[in-house]
Amino acid sequence: MTTVELTRFRVLPENADRLLAARPAMLADFRADREGFVDAMLVRLPGDEWLDIVTWRSPEDFAASRAKGANLPGIEAFFNAIAELVSAEEGTTAP
Repeated sequence: MTTVELTRFRVLPENADRLLAARPAMLADFRADREGFVDAMLVRLPGDEWLDIVTWRSPEDFAASRAKGANLPGIEAFFNAIAELVSAEEGTTAP
């Protein structure tokens, strides 16, 4: 089983392009710096909300990543485009 991070957030309409432009560097930073990072999918929702679905090898890998925060420029640029956190959840995939 893998760990899945579900993060829902709001982005001001004028920052949507900035968020999308920052995404490739954020993913590159995750691949280079986050042990256990598997993949991520960004979903645009109605009402200026987005859902980031990130897959981790284990809950420990996810916790270690969360502890690092925005420690690299690509991650920081992506996080800075976010106006508000709506929700954050963690779960495991079913067999």
